[in-house]
Amino acid sequence: MEKKALGGLSHLFVTAFLSSFGTFIVIPAITDVTIAAVCPAQDQCSLAIYLTGIQQAVIGLGTVVMMPVIGNLSDVYGRKALLTLPLTLSIIPLVILAYSRETNFFYAYYVLRILTAMVSEGSTNCLALAYVADRISEGKRASAFAILSGVISAALVCGTLAARFLSPASAFQVAAFVSMAAAVYMRVFLKESIANGNGLTQPILKEGPDNSAQIDCDLPRHVPVFKKIPSVGDLVCLLKSSVTLSQVAVVAFFQSLAENGMMSSLMYFLKARFQYDKNQYADLMLIMAVAGTLSQLVLMPILVPAMGEGRLLSIGLLLGSVNTIIYSISWSAWVPLAVTLFSGFQVIVTPSLRSIASKQVGPNEQGKAQGCISGISSSANIIAPLIFSPLTALFLSEAAPFYFPGFSIMCIGLATIIAFIQSCIIRAAPTSSTKSAATEDDVEGASP
Repeated sequence: MEKKALGGLSHLFVTAFLSSFGTFIVIPAITDVTIAAVCPAQDQCSLAIYLTGIQQAVIGLGTVVMMPVIGNLSDVYGRKALLTLPLTLSIIPLVILAYSRETNFFYAYYVLRILTAMVSEGSTNCLALAYVADRISEGKRASAFAILSGVISAALVCGTLAARFLSPASAFQVAAFVSMAAAVYMRVFLKESIANGNGLTQPILKEGPDNSAQIDCDLPRHVPVFKKIPSVGDLVCLLKSSVTLSQVAVVAFFQSLAENGMMSSLMYFLKARFQYDKNQYADLMLIMAVAGTLSQLVLMPILVPAMGEGRLLSIGLLLGSVNTIIYSISWSAWVPLAVTLFSGFQVIVTPSLRSIASKQVGPNEQGKAQGCISGISSSANIIAPLIFSPLTALFLSEAAPFYFPGFSIMCIGLATIIAFIQSCIIRAAPTSSTKSAATEDDVEGASP
């Protein structure tokens, strides 16, 4: 039965692969395109760095708001209907740079990328996780999440390899075409996972009470007019409804803080310390992607039944913190490459975390729960560059208070240790199905 259910996810996996491939194939080229458009004939450009930082912060701010909204709306209108939005919006900026990479076109891309990414950044992954949770039982959910993450890692491998053989112009053209193919494929082949999904046949801003979406809180709450748009109070009530879910949110925040800190600091550290170039960066990404793919597609389905998501989460965070600390004290250029070989154990963190979260809510709240966790993780996208980028710049400069080029990387490792400590506190709480069964037994026992 479970094999049949996993087979039913094949169209979702193809959609996720195509969408991720369209995203990853342009990553190696976007830096050169940005510098060429903003600072022609220069190898270094402070304006390009500031523009990239502003873009990351504004997109992070937008996703903090939009992830819970999109997740909640998908519980009402269905995953397929909401998936159409991010898959379609992500095409627009790619088409612009596929047509031309001149300065005016780049700034048009820059503005539209910010506006569309507020909705599309992370939405596809969030909705895909909710789709998997709809189709797979709780016992097999962690393995299914791992397979989804493995498919995305495989897209990273293929996208990075393809980018090495394509010019920037060709990379954006291929990305635009593949992204269009992902949207069309999803609309044609993917089946809705929610039996009562209403598509977009009813208004999103529906007036009047809607008790079906109300979250059970200690105090009765008035249902707002625009009930399908979740408020901050709704998300707080959702987190309060389960201690485990609240603990997962804390782990997700610090783990995302560490991840985004590495994104904004590691490359600059390796460039200053060991003079890494784009080929070595690509090698690093390929090693990480291959290790992650093998870990999620091969190891995790075997380890989850034997160890459980909680232990795997703690093990992944512990090994991640050790890897990060070794990065910070690297003494030769080969050390980061060798450490990255063991990064496969780190990628089991996210599937384990999402699986634990999905078990704490009912089937009609999967989108809301995944959107809430995604929103909390997105808040780290705003905070991490503000903390770790200045810290990295300081300790790589001659004005550092003491000599420790990898000090910011060490601090990132401490954030991972905090996530590890919090993960050890998480206990196996009753799942949503167990809670429902217990409630029914109580009602029957109270009946005369």
